[in-house]
Amino acid sequence: MNRIPKTVVLFATIAILFLLSPLIGLLQRMPWSGLADLLGSDVVLDAFLLSLLVSFSAALAVLVFGIPIAWFLARSNFPFMKLLRAVVLLPMVLPPVVGGTALLFAFGRQGFLGKWLSDWFGLTLPFTTAGSVVAAVFVSMPFFVVAVESAFRSINEDLEKTAETLGASPPKIFLRITLPRIFPSIIAGLALSWARALGEFGATITFAGNMPGETQTLPLAIFLALETNPEAALALSLVMLVTSLAILIPFRDQWLPSR
Repeated sequence: MNRIPKTVVLFATIAILFLLSPLIGLLQRMPWSGLADLLGSDVVLDAFLLSLLVSFSAALAVLVFGIPIAWFLARSNFPFMKLLRAVVLLPMVLPPVVGGTALLFAFGRQGFLGKWLSDWFGLTLPFTTAGSVVAAVFVSMPFFVVAVESAFRSINEDLEKTAETLGASPPKIFLRITLPRIFPSIIAGLALSWARALGEFGATITFAGNMPGETQTLPLAIFLALETNPEAALALSLVMLVTSLAILIPFRDQWLPSR
């Protein structure tokens, strides 16, 4: 085992303590004696169930559309590929409120896509549960694409080329050879995307609003509770914390190489 320099240990310790301090503060102020009643309230249960509905729906959409995007970015020689990749990954760095505003002008009643959806299908997305799902997909898609595109790039294509010379069709090669080899990365990317969708706030409140039972997910309920019921905000934060750890811990080995 390589000896770690004392300076590195010092700075690492400071950084870890800095990251732990908000968590310690949250747990220290937690109303443990009344936690059961807070967690059993209708507001908490409604926000939690809606968050699960929105995040799992978003994860499903990310899975369906993210794999083709990642494959295209990894394997295609399409012109302006760098620009296209930047556009796909833009929600990763774009302020969520800006993303929500962009969604509103695209899919709102007067948006260039929203007007068409309303006129032809009678479909309205802003300030609906479906709108919350759209916002969650928008902000979480890049996390999945990054993980899966990297996996596509890392695998050796010799096996696929061999199968092609033996007469296997492209869809069969993709389903029987390519996808199984990147399955761990798909699961890891999906977990990250789901966690990001679960914690989405800015784009959701801008595009879908904050209506209890319809668009008020856990982060939005926490924001509202901070002004009216801080203890409920702490209880909701604990739910988010436990849920996030439940995702991060099991899939750690999928994101980091094992030692």
